[in-house]
Amino acid sequence: MKLFTKKRVAIAAGVIVVGGAAAAWLMPKGEPKIPPSRYRTAAVDMGAINQTVTATGTINPVALVNVGSQVSGTVVELNADFNDRVHKGQVLLKLDPTIFNAQIRQYEASRASAMANLKLAEANYQRNQQLMAQNFVSGTVVDQSRREMDVARANVQLAQAQLDRARADLNNSVIRSPIDGVIIKRTIDLGQTVAASFNTPNLFQIARDLTKMQIDTSVSEADVGALKDGLPARFVVDAYPEREFHATMRQFRLAANVVQNVVTYNVVLDVDNKDEMLKPGMTAQVRLVVANRPNVLRIPTTALRFQLPEEEQEKLRKKEQEKAKDDKDAGVRQAALKPASTPDDDVAFRTASETARMFKVYRLDKMNQPQPVDIRVGLSNFRYTEVLSGELKAGDQVVTRTLANPKEEM
Repeated sequence: MKLFTKKRVAIAAGVIVVGGAAAAWLMPKGEPKIPPSRYRTAAVDMGAINQTVTATGTINPVALVNVGSQVSGTVVELNADFNDRVHKGQVLLKLDPTIFNAQIRQYEASRASAMANLKLAEANYQRNQQLMAQNFVSGTVVDQSRREMDVARANVQLAQAQLDRARADLNNSVIRSPIDGVIIKRTIDLGQTVAASFNTPNLFQIARDLTKMQIDTSVSEADVGALKDGLPARFVVDAYPEREFHATMRQFRLAANVVQNVVTYNVVLDVDNKDEMLKPGMTAQVRLVVANRPNVLRIPTTALRFQLPEEEQEKLRKKEQEKAKDDKDAGVRQAALKPASTPDDDVAFRTASETARMFKVYRLDKMNQPQPVDIRVGLSNFRYTEVLSGELKAGDQVVTRTLANPKEEM
């Protein structure tokens, strides 16, 4: 009996051991522990993207006229000042007319003398013609008298031209406004001498209409390809930092400005200034909206600039190579990222175009490990970039930078 009892105990113990091992094997294993992320990420989402071109420009009146003087003299009357509104033909200043009046009298006397000489030459010519008919003088004397008459007639015309010029100088000594507008600059004072011997001095600057302004901007040559007339723009000025103004592109000027091998072009924008808050000469920080996508797949632009350390990139390359051996569809997925080529495509240009818009970003997997994803991008600005193709979808987390402390995200 004792022997039989010992066998039963041994069999029972064996059953318990085997049952415990089987139970341990059949029990569900715990989930693997997910390590904390070492990267800062941002979500891929759907939204709008505006692509802009930035430029700096100066606010100027649409029509700005410099008023000068063709004659020299001393200012004896000043009828306009800064910010005055003037009308076309209004007298702005007068120069001392004494010298001009004296010149007029001088040329009037010269003309009278020339006319007297002309009358004498005409009388001599007629007399010599009569004497030649009676054979008292030769034909040479008649020809000489005719020449003297022609010279006297030319002297009359010369004196008349000099008189007309003197009268024009007197008229030009009175400076009048050529347009209706506002005086924004004055460079002359009462009693000051105006010297117009070589260069025409600028006495006034008159703006035609301050309710219509324009911005003259300098745009880099790299950005002009996206510009066209009628593009909307927004700008700010230092005087009103809390307010944003609107403008419209009116003209792209073909004349290039080259400064230290930097090429820029002048782009003119129209601005409505009904309240006259904007003043001539203000500096404007302009953003031209060159493209807009209302609802596209987008990622933060910072994700395009992130790169893994070289040793981690090498590990990922090895994993990709091992995966490619077992994945028969790897070549198909890579081909899906490339646009279909045509027989007439120039391979060199097509490759350059494709490379310029292809980027590698990193998406976190379930274990918080970065996985490379090749994408093709479209519109881009400082915040977002459009994703045209690639294995990204809304909700994916893309890496934007490495955290110094994994707990930084907590």
